[in-house]
Amino acid sequence: MNYPDIDKRKKAFIFELDNVLYPEKDYLYQVYYLFAALLEYTEHINAKQVTDLATSTYASEGKEVVFDRLKEKFNLDEKHRNNLNHLLLTAKLPLKLLLYKNILALLQEIVIDRKKIFIVTNGNPEQQLNKIKQTEWHGLEQYLIVYFAEESLAKPEPDAIHLLLKDHNLERKDIIMIENAETDQLCAQACGIDYINAAAFL
Repeated sequence: MNYPDIDKRKKAFIFELDNVLYPEKDYLYQVYYLFAALLEYTEHINAKQVTDLATSTYASEGKEVVFDRLKEKFNLDEKHRNNLNHLLLTAKLPLKLLLYKNILALLQEIVIDRKKIFIVTNGNPEQQLNKIKQTEWHGLEQYLIVYFAEESLAKPEPDAIHLLLKDHNLERKDIIMIENAETDQLCAQACGIDYINAAAFL
Protein backbone atom coordinates (compact mmCIF):
# COMPACT_ATOMS: atom_id res chain seq x y z
CA MET A 1 0.00 0.00 0.00
CA ASN A 2 1.10 3.56 -0.73
CA TYR A 3 -0.12 7.01 0.25
CA PRO A 4 -2.29 7.49 -2.89
CA ASP A 5 -4.24 4.34 -1.93
CA ILE A 6 -5.57 6.00 1.24
CA ASP A 7 -8.93 7.82 1.23
CA LYS A 8 -8.09 11.36 0.13
CA ARG A 9 -10.75 12.78 2.44
CA LYS A 10 -8.66 11.91 5.50
CA LYS A 11 -7.29 15.04 7.17
CA ALA A 12 -5.06 13.49 9.82
CA PHE A 13 -3.04 10.36 10.53
CA ILE A 14 -2.41 8.76 13.92
CA PHE A 15 0.67 6.60 14.46
CA GLU A 16 1.91 4.53 17.37
CA LEU A 17 5.66 4.81 17.89
CA ASP A 18 7.11 1.35 18.59
CA ASN A 19 7.07 -1.07 15.64
CA VAL A 20 5.03 1.36 13.57
CA LEU A 21 7.40 4.26 12.94
CA TYR A 22 10.60 2.42 13.84
CA PRO A 23 11.56 -1.08 15.13
CA GLU A 24 11.35 -1.11 18.94
CA LYS A 25 14.30 -3.51 19.11
CA ASP A 26 16.56 -0.77 17.70
CA TYR A 27 16.08 1.14 20.96
CA LEU A 28 16.12 -1.82 23.31
CA TYR A 29 19.22 -3.47 21.83
CA GLN A 30 21.20 -0.27 22.26
CA VAL A 31 20.03 -0.02 25.88
CA TYR A 32 21.07 -3.64 26.46
CA TYR A 33 24.49 -2.83 24.99
CA LEU A 34 24.89 0.10 27.39
CA PHE A 35 23.69 -2.00 30.34
CA ALA A 36 26.18 -4.73 29.41
CA ALA A 37 28.99 -2.17 29.37
CA LEU A 38 27.93 -1.02 32.84
CA LEU A 39 27.98 -4.60 34.16
CA GLU A 40 31.38 -5.22 32.62
CA TYR A 41 32.73 -2.11 34.34
CA THR A 42 31.14 -2.67 37.75
CA GLU A 43 30.88 -6.49 38.00
CA HIS A 44 33.57 -7.64 35.51
CA ILE A 45 31.01 -9.66 33.53
CA ASN A 46 31.66 -10.13 29.83
CA ALA A 47 29.64 -7.46 28.02
CA LYS A 48 29.17 -9.46 24.83
CA GLN A 49 27.68 -12.38 26.74
CA VAL A 50 25.24 -10.03 28.49
CA THR A 51 24.24 -8.35 25.24
CA ASP A 52 23.80 -11.66 23.44
CA LEU A 53 21.59 -13.10 26.18
CA ALA A 54 19.53 -9.91 26.47
CA THR A 55 18.84 -9.68 22.74
CA SER A 56 18.09 -13.40 22.33
CA THR A 57 15.74 -13.30 25.33
CA TYR A 58 13.92 -10.30 23.87
CA ALA A 59 13.54 -12.12 20.55
CA SER A 60 12.29 -15.39 22.06
CA GLU A 61 10.46 -14.39 25.25
CA GLY A 62 9.90 -10.63 25.21
CA LYS A 63 11.35 -7.60 26.95
CA GLU A 64 9.52 -8.24 30.23
CA VAL A 65 11.78 -11.15 31.21
CA VAL A 66 15.16 -9.88 29.96
CA PHE A 67 16.46 -8.86 33.37
CA ASP A 68 15.21 -12.07 34.99
CA ARG A 69 17.20 -14.16 32.52
CA LEU A 70 20.31 -12.02 33.05
CA LYS A 71 19.91 -12.29 36.81
CA GLU A 72 19.67 -16.09 36.60
CA LYS A 73 22.63 -16.49 34.26
CA PHE A 74 25.03 -14.01 35.87
CA ASN A 75 23.77 -14.04 39.49
CA LEU A 76 23.06 -10.31 39.37
CA ASP A 77 22.13 -8.26 42.41
CA GLU A 78 18.54 -7.02 42.26
CA LYS A 79 19.84 -3.41 42.37
CA HIS A 80 20.79 -3.83 38.72
CA ARG A 81 17.11 -4.12 37.79
CA ASN A 82 16.77 -0.46 38.77
CA ASN A 83 19.87 0.37 36.74
CA LEU A 84 18.39 -1.27 33.65
CA ASN A 85 15.01 0.39 34.19
CA HIS A 86 16.72 3.77 34.54
CA LEU A 87 18.61 3.22 31.29
CA LEU A 88 15.41 2.17 29.53
CA LEU A 89 13.93 5.55 30.43
CA THR A 90 16.88 7.87 29.92
CA ALA A 91 19.60 6.21 27.82
CA LYS A 92 21.65 8.37 25.49
CA LEU A 93 21.93 6.05 22.51
CA PRO A 94 25.13 5.49 20.54
CA LEU A 95 23.13 5.60 17.28
CA LYS A 96 20.03 7.50 16.17
CA LEU A 97 16.82 5.53 15.73
CA LEU A 98 15.89 5.20 12.05
CA LEU A 99 12.34 5.22 10.73
CA TYR A 100 11.17 2.38 8.53
CA LYS A 101 12.02 3.51 5.00
CA ASN A 102 8.47 3.17 3.65
CA ILE A 103 6.99 4.86 6.72
CA LEU A 104 9.38 7.79 6.25
CA ALA A 105 8.15 8.12 2.67
CA LEU A 106 4.54 7.98 3.90
CA LEU A 107 5.16 10.72 6.49
CA GLN A 108 6.81 12.91 3.87
CA GLU A 109 3.83 12.54 1.53
CA ILE A 110 1.40 13.39 4.33
CA VAL A 111 3.33 16.59 5.04
CA ILE A 112 3.48 17.53 1.36
CA ASP A 113 -0.29 17.04 1.23
CA ARG A 114 -0.64 19.43 4.21
CA LYS A 115 -2.32 16.92 6.48
CA LYS A 116 -1.74 16.43 10.20
CA ILE A 117 0.49 13.80 11.80
CA PHE A 118 -0.18 12.66 15.34
CA ILE A 119 1.76 10.19 17.46
CA VAL A 120 -0.46 8.65 20.14
CA THR A 121 1.77 6.31 22.07
CA ASN A 122 1.36 3.95 24.99
CA GLY A 123 4.15 3.35 27.47
CA ASN A 124 6.02 5.46 30.00
CA PRO A 125 5.92 9.07 28.73
CA GLU A 126 9.52 9.73 29.77
CA GLN A 127 10.74 6.71 27.85
CA GLN A 128 8.64 7.43 24.77
CA LEU A 129 9.84 11.04 24.69
CA ASN A 130 13.43 9.81 24.98
CA LYS A 131 12.88 7.64 21.90
CA ILE A 132 11.29 10.50 19.96
CA LYS A 133 14.19 12.83 20.77
CA GLN A 134 16.71 10.28 19.47
CA THR A 135 14.93 9.44 16.23
CA GLU A 136 16.21 10.71 12.89
CA TRP A 137 13.12 12.55 11.62
CA HIS A 138 14.66 14.12 8.50
CA GLY A 139 13.09 17.47 9.40
CA LEU A 140 9.62 16.02 10.05
CA GLU A 141 9.74 16.65 13.80
CA GLN A 142 8.24 20.14 13.35
CA TYR A 143 5.08 18.54 11.94
CA LEU A 144 4.54 15.99 14.72
CA ILE A 145 1.91 16.38 17.45
CA VAL A 146 2.45 13.89 20.27
CA TYR A 147 -0.01 12.50 22.80
CA PHE A 148 1.16 10.22 25.60
CA ALA A 149 -1.86 7.98 26.14
CA GLU A 150 -0.92 7.11 29.71
CA GLU A 151 -1.32 10.75 30.72
CA SER A 152 -5.06 10.10 30.35
CA LEU A 153 -5.74 6.37 29.94
CA ALA A 154 -3.60 3.93 27.98
CA LYS A 155 -4.93 2.46 24.76
CA PRO A 156 -7.12 0.55 24.02
CA GLU A 157 -9.08 3.06 26.10
CA PRO A 158 -10.14 5.79 23.66
CA ASP A 159 -9.56 8.82 25.91
CA ALA A 160 -6.41 10.08 24.15
CA ILE A 161 -8.11 9.92 20.74
CA HIS A 162 -11.18 11.72 22.02
CA LEU A 163 -8.92 14.44 23.45
CA LEU A 164 -7.08 14.73 20.13
CA LEU A 165 -10.34 15.10 18.20
CA LYS A 166 -11.50 17.84 20.55
CA ASP A 167 -8.16 19.69 20.61
CA HIS A 168 -7.91 19.84 16.82
CA ASN A 169 -11.58 20.16 15.87
CA LEU A 170 -11.57 16.91 13.94
CA GLU A 171 -14.32 14.36 13.38
CA ARG A 172 -13.88 10.60 13.52
CA LYS A 173 -14.27 10.29 9.75
CA ASP A 174 -11.35 12.72 9.28
CA ILE A 175 -8.66 10.49 10.76
CA ILE A 176 -7.02 7.13 10.20
CA MET A 177 -4.77 5.15 12.53
CA ILE A 178 -1.65 3.32 11.38
CA GLU A 179 -1.21 0.52 13.90
CA ASN A 180 0.68 -2.69 14.56
CA ALA A 181 -1.04 -4.21 17.59
CA GLU A 182 -4.40 -5.49 18.74
CA THR A 183 -4.37 -2.76 21.39
CA ASP A 184 -4.53 -0.08 18.71
CA GLN A 185 -7.10 -1.97 16.65
CA LEU A 186 -9.38 -2.16 19.70
CA CYS A 187 -8.80 1.53 20.38
CA ALA A 188 -9.68 2.49 16.80
CA GLN A 189 -12.79 0.33 16.93
CA ALA A 190 -13.84 1.90 20.24
CA CYS A 191 -13.40 5.36 18.70
CA GLY A 192 -15.13 4.45 15.46
CA ILE A 193 -12.13 5.44 13.30
CA ASP A 194 -10.52 3.68 10.35
CA TYR A 195 -7.20 1.89 10.77
CA ILE A 196 -4.55 0.17 8.66
CA ASN A 197 -1.85 -2.18 9.86
CA ALA A 198 1.63 -0.76 9.38
CA ALA A 199 2.68 -4.00 7.67
CA ALA A 200 0.65 -2.89 4.65
CA PHE A 201 3.30 -0.22 4.05
CA LEU A 202 6.35 -2.28 5.01
